[in-house]
Amino acid sequence: MATPPYNYFTQIGDPVLRQVAEKVAPEEIDSLEIDQIVDRMVKVLRHYDCVGVAAPQVGVPLRIIAMEFREGKKDQFKPEIYEERKMSTLPLAVYVNPELEIISSQVNKHPEGCMSVRGYSAQVERYDKVRIRGIGKLGTPSEMELEGWSARIAQHEMDHLNGTIYVDRMDVSTFNCVSWEQINAAEGRSAIWFHK
Repeated sequence: MATPPYNYFTQIGDPVLRQVAEKVAPEEIDSLEIDQIVDRMVKVLRHYDCVGVAAPQVGVPLRIIAMEFREGKKDQFKPEIYEERKMSTLPLAVYVNPELEIISSQVNKHPEGCMSVRGYSAQVERYDKVRIRGIGKLGTPSEMELEGWSARIAQHEMDHLNGTIYVDRMDVSTFNCVSWEQINAAEGRSAIWFHK
């Protein structure tokens, strides 16, 4: 059995995803252990080509998140969807003990998925603008204002630190298997892969 930090995303059902993650103690913030956890999180984030990871998703119940919406991801979306969802490049940002402040009452409802609920998505309402503060790692500033999709990423990852998964916030009527058409086309001979 693997030991945390995992080199993959643990899946819904793992108790670590429902725990409130603990703050990293001040004396541990610059430790080798925390640096190794951050390094693993960034590697997992990039290996799976996703936009965010929280430490609990790699089996570590600590308040650490990493986010990145790299320039090349724009090509994965139709231009009108990229614009409608207010997507934009977000350079790698890593926070230890982050705090989130909502700075706009406007909400946006868009499809959202999670690497810890592989193969599914649903519409989720999120605030349009947030401010995130914390101890930045790997050159991350201690405070950032985020808007649109980047704000959504931050809210999603912060939820993970509080034992919340997007399925707790979703519009239940929109919950769907993202590969249902492939499954039907293959007459049921298809699978949702958990590795890459």
